[in-house]
Amino acid sequence: MLEDYFRNYAILAIFAVVAIGVPVGMIGMSYMASFVRVRPRRSTRVKRMAYEGGMKPFSSKPARFNFRYYYYALLFVAFDVETVLLYPWAVRYGVLSRQFGWAILGAVLVFLFVVTIGYVYAWRKKALEWQ
Repeated sequence: MLEDYFRNYAILAIFAVVAIGVPVGMIGMSYMASFVRVRPRRSTRVKRMAYEGGMKPFSSKPARFNFRYYYYALLFVAFDVETVLLYPWAVRYGVLSRQFGWAILGAVLVFLFVVTIGYVYAWRKKALEWQ
Protein backbone atom coordinates (compact mmCIF):
# COMPACT_ATOMS: atom_id res chain seq x y z
CA MET A 1 0.00 0.00 0.00
CA LEU A 2 2.80 2.40 0.86
CA GLU A 3 4.58 1.51 -2.37
CA ASP A 4 1.54 2.60 -4.41
CA TYR A 5 1.48 5.85 -2.49
CA PHE A 6 5.09 6.66 -3.38
CA ARG A 7 4.65 5.39 -6.94
CA ASN A 8 1.86 7.93 -7.49
CA TYR A 9 4.12 10.72 -6.26
CA ALA A 10 6.96 9.45 -8.43
CA ILE A 11 4.72 9.75 -11.50
CA LEU A 12 3.75 13.24 -10.40
CA ALA A 13 7.42 14.16 -9.97
CA ILE A 14 8.22 12.84 -13.46
CA PHE A 15 5.44 14.98 -14.95
CA ALA A 16 6.70 18.03 -13.04
CA VAL A 17 10.26 17.49 -14.30
CA VAL A 18 9.01 17.17 -17.88
CA ALA A 19 6.71 20.20 -17.52
CA ILE A 20 9.60 22.33 -16.30
CA GLY A 21 12.32 20.72 -18.42
CA VAL A 22 10.69 21.12 -21.84
CA PRO A 23 10.21 24.92 -21.74
CA VAL A 24 13.59 25.48 -20.10
CA GLY A 25 15.20 23.22 -22.70
CA MET A 26 13.52 25.11 -25.55
CA ILE A 27 14.70 28.46 -24.21
CA GLY A 28 18.20 27.06 -23.73
CA MET A 29 18.28 25.64 -27.27
CA SER A 30 17.14 29.00 -28.65
CA TYR A 31 19.90 30.74 -26.72
CA MET A 32 22.51 28.24 -27.95
CA ALA A 33 21.27 28.65 -31.54
CA SER A 34 22.38 32.27 -31.48
CA PHE A 35 26.00 31.13 -31.04
CA VAL A 36 25.98 29.02 -34.22
CA ARG A 37 24.26 31.81 -36.16
CA VAL A 38 20.98 30.00 -36.65
CA ARG A 39 19.12 32.71 -34.80
CA PRO A 40 20.06 36.38 -35.31
CA ARG A 41 21.24 38.32 -32.28
CA ARG A 42 20.98 41.97 -33.23
CA SER A 43 17.62 43.63 -33.05
CA THR A 44 16.73 46.24 -35.68
CA ARG A 45 13.91 48.71 -36.01
CA VAL A 46 12.20 46.49 -38.58
CA LYS A 47 12.38 43.43 -36.29
CA ARG A 48 10.83 45.37 -33.41
CA MET A 49 7.99 46.69 -35.58
CA ALA A 50 4.55 45.18 -35.07
CA TYR A 51 3.62 42.58 -37.67
CA GLU A 52 0.00 42.57 -38.78
CA GLY A 53 -0.44 40.10 -41.60
CA GLY A 54 2.43 41.54 -43.61
CA MET A 55 1.06 45.09 -43.58
CA LYS A 56 2.90 48.01 -42.06
CA PRO A 57 1.05 49.54 -39.10
CA PHE A 58 -0.70 52.84 -39.88
CA SER A 59 0.11 54.43 -36.54
CA SER A 60 1.84 53.63 -33.29
CA LYS A 61 -1.44 53.83 -31.39
CA PRO A 62 -3.58 50.66 -31.65
CA ALA A 63 -7.08 51.07 -33.05
CA ARG A 64 -10.08 50.62 -30.79
CA PHE A 65 -11.73 47.26 -31.20
CA ASN A 66 -15.40 46.61 -30.63
CA PHE A 67 -15.94 44.47 -27.53
CA ARG A 68 -19.00 42.79 -29.05
CA TYR A 69 -16.75 40.64 -31.22
CA TYR A 70 -15.16 39.15 -28.12
CA TYR A 71 -18.53 38.75 -26.46
CA TYR A 72 -19.93 36.83 -29.43
CA ALA A 73 -16.79 34.69 -29.53
CA LEU A 74 -17.15 33.79 -25.84
CA LEU A 75 -20.82 32.94 -26.26
CA PHE A 76 -19.99 30.83 -29.31
CA VAL A 77 -17.34 28.91 -27.40
CA ALA A 78 -19.70 28.27 -24.49
CA PHE A 79 -22.45 26.83 -26.67
CA ASP A 80 -20.01 25.07 -28.98
CA VAL A 81 -18.56 23.21 -26.00
CA GLU A 82 -22.10 22.17 -25.14
CA THR A 83 -22.52 20.61 -28.57
CA VAL A 84 -19.10 18.98 -28.49
CA LEU A 85 -19.87 17.37 -25.13
CA LEU A 86 -23.39 16.25 -26.01
CA TYR A 87 -22.58 14.46 -29.26
CA PRO A 88 -20.15 11.88 -27.79
CA TRP A 89 -22.52 11.31 -24.88
CA ALA A 90 -25.39 10.58 -27.25
CA VAL A 91 -23.26 8.24 -29.36
CA ARG A 92 -21.77 6.36 -26.42
CA TYR A 93 -24.66 6.11 -23.99
CA GLY A 94 -27.78 6.83 -25.99
CA VAL A 95 -30.77 8.36 -24.31
CA LEU A 96 -30.91 5.78 -21.53
CA SER A 97 -28.02 3.41 -21.00
CA ARG A 98 -28.65 -0.03 -19.50
CA GLN A 99 -25.51 0.20 -17.42
CA PHE A 100 -25.89 3.69 -15.93
CA GLY A 101 -29.56 4.39 -16.54
CA TRP A 102 -31.05 7.54 -15.11
CA ALA A 103 -27.80 8.79 -13.55
CA ILE A 104 -26.28 9.60 -16.95
CA LEU A 105 -29.48 11.21 -18.18
CA GLY A 106 -29.68 13.28 -14.98
CA ALA A 107 -26.10 14.48 -15.33
CA VAL A 108 -26.69 15.59 -18.90
CA LEU A 109 -29.94 17.33 -17.97
CA VAL A 110 -28.12 19.25 -15.19
CA PHE A 111 -25.44 20.24 -17.71
CA LEU A 112 -28.08 21.40 -20.20
CA PHE A 113 -29.89 23.33 -17.47
CA VAL A 114 -26.72 25.24 -16.48
CA VAL A 115 -25.91 26.08 -20.11
CA THR A 116 -29.52 27.15 -20.74
CA ILE A 117 -29.34 29.52 -17.77
CA GLY A 118 -26.32 31.16 -19.41
CA TYR A 119 -28.14 31.41 -22.73
CA VAL A 120 -31.25 32.94 -21.13
CA TYR A 121 -29.06 35.41 -19.20
CA ALA A 122 -27.33 36.51 -22.41
CA TRP A 123 -30.67 36.77 -24.18
CA ARG A 124 -32.26 38.89 -21.43
CA LYS A 125 -29.25 41.21 -21.33
CA LYS A 126 -29.71 41.62 -25.10
CA ALA A 127 -26.17 40.43 -25.65
CA LEU A 128 -27.18 38.52 -28.75
CA GLU A 129 -28.51 41.59 -30.56
CA TRP A 130 -26.22 43.50 -32.87
CA GLN A 131 -26.75 47.26 -32.69
